[in-house]
Amino acid sequence: MTYTDKDTFYLAVDCVIFGFDGAQLKLLVYQRDFMPEQGSWSLMGGFLKKGENLDQAANRVLARISGLKDVYLEQLSAFSEVNRDPAARVISIGYYALINIADYDKKLLDQYSARWFALDQLPPLIFDHTEILEKALRRLKRKAKTQPIGFELLPTQFTIIQLRNLYEAIYQRSVDPANFRRKFLSMKLLDRLEAKDKTSSRKGAYLYAFNREKYEDLSAKGFAFDVTGI
Repeated sequence: MTYTDKDTFYLAVDCVIFGFDGAQLKLLVYQRDFMPEQGSWSLMGGFLKKGENLDQAANRVLARISGLKDVYLEQLSAFSEVNRDPAARVISIGYYALINIADYDKKLLDQYSARWFALDQLPPLIFDHTEILEKALRRLKRKAKTQPIGFELLPTQFTIIQLRNLYEAIYQRSVDPANFRRKFLSMKLLDRLEAKDKTSSRKGAYLYAFNREKYEDLSAKGFAFDVTGI
């Protein structure tokens, strides 16, 4: 049996790349250097290559654009509106990634005409990329409540204030500082370090680190990470 009588279309991946600068949740986008929509802002993406699966394609795109490997990457959904790409019938599989902005290879910004934008300052995006972004943001908000994926956006050492700023950026609202601190410390997943961050005050604030090994051990025993209600 052959497929010569079947319709032909292209399969692509588009990556929503989130970063956190200590105050704002940001999105990495770039200006396309080819038609259609040359010069317009776009999510990072590429076509599936022969011999690779979708996850491999998404990781390849992410590594090429960010210079990073082994980062948090999750498949979102398929986007298959018939006329979503005016050049051809293209079905895109959306992904979202969480990276620490400080780890990003800044030389790649110029190489790919890329830029970090705060979510409330985004330029118009091509095709259905705003729809892909909105779905990724909804997924991030939902999963951040029940899984510690937010730590992927932070450096390995952080203050409680920096952690709270992150969750406020994800939820796009203020949270009560005392309740937030109590909630996170009660889970006993944060190791307080001897070092302090003194960038904002002479007294300084203690630095913490997320104990992933302890989290995985507790999860195997039925522990549920839960920050709903903060």
